[in-house]
Amino acid sequence: MGTSEWVSTSMPYLTPREQGQPDAWGAEAAARGRRGSQRIVRAGEIAALPEVAELLGIAEGENVVVRRRVMYVDDAPCELTDTYYPVHIARGTRLAETARIPGGAISLLAGLGYVGARVQEDVVARMPSREEREALRTGDDEPVLQLTRLTLDAHDRPIQVDRMAMPGRHQRLRYEIKIG
Repeated sequence: MGTSEWVSTSMPYLTPREQGQPDAWGAEAAARGRRGSQRIVRAGEIAALPEVAELLGIAEGENVVVRRRVMYVDDAPCELTDTYYPVHIARGTRLAETARIPGGAISLLAGLGYVGARVQEDVVARMPSREEREALRTGDDEPVLQLTRLTLDAHDRPIQVDRMAMPGRHQRLRYEIKIG
């Protein structure tokens, strides 16, 4: 990503896209004169990790659908993103497949009747695993920012959990909160 800072806000990733619009990642990168792309490295059912199970309100080890992606800016890896869905929402849908989803997963979820109404995000700095270091091409002593996002519907039911790891040296996360 060079030496430039990347300032990101979550809002474009929380709202469904209009039909024919590009996914939020590609649109954000293009608005900055960059090229954003992603590679889906895995999709399907796995046993839920403890943190994911807790956030989704299911038993540890219960199956969830995961989409694992590597996000790129101008062909440089800049983020690892795992998105988890309850199986009753995602099983048998495009969320469980490795193909791109036109308009993105949020738009697909909305089409299935699952719309986010509230989001909780937690950000921590930590040292990456060896696999994360290799995938993100970071140094041994370089921390990552881990953002964990829980999306809930209007009835406070969890519909999605995202876990993102980003090299800390180029990231700034911006939060804008409307009050009232």
